[in-house]
Amino acid sequence: AGVVDRVNKLICVKVQQKRWKVETNSRLDSVLRRSAEDELAMRDYLQEGDLISAEVQAVFSDGAVSLHTRSLKYGKLGQGVLVQVSPSLVKRQKTHFHDLTCGASVILGNNGFIWIYPTPKQKNEEAGGFITNLEPVPLSDREVISRLRNCIVALAEQKQMLYDTSILYCYEASLSHEQIKDLLKPEVMEKIVLETRQRLLELEG
Repeated sequence: AGVVDRVNKLICVKVQQKRWKVETNSRLDSVLRRSAEDELAMRDYLQEGDLISAEVQAVFSDGAVSLHTRSLKYGKLGQGVLVQVSPSLVKRQKTHFHDLTCGASVILGNNGFIWIYPTPKQKNEEAGGFITNLEPVPLSDREVISRLRNCIVALAEQKQMLYDTSILYCYEASLSHEQIKDLLKPEVMEKIVLETRQRLLELEG
């Protein structure tokens, strides 16, 4: 078995006796490792179908994956939107948790699962942990999240690598289109992604 550091995954939980079986968009299911005490406590907070973020602890020779949630950065995900893309489009970075200046945050899972959620108002609030915030999300935040979601879909459709800067640039390019649903039109997707690529090239140059 090899240990993989700083690989973040967004996953869907299936509760089984004595272990937590997790869907991680990989060939084999993954297992969330907890102590017996933790397992009993987690049953108070998790149920089948919940979305969580976790860190890969180890990858075994048969392809099975061991996960853990060793800090409050990881855990149950609250209110937000999940987008699934090809894992090959997610750029590997030191951190996969990003607060974007447009007012929302993203978790870019190396498994192609991307979670978009309102940026916590307090710095000590986390997207993870096992206590979720179920307060109503303001319309303005929902609109930002919806726009980001459609931008990520557009970037993925055009095979553009996904990372915090490309997503933010695409979001900014999309602002010329007032109707968020218009961002899913093929010609609009192509236009905003082209503008994003041009800005990224200028940044690199």
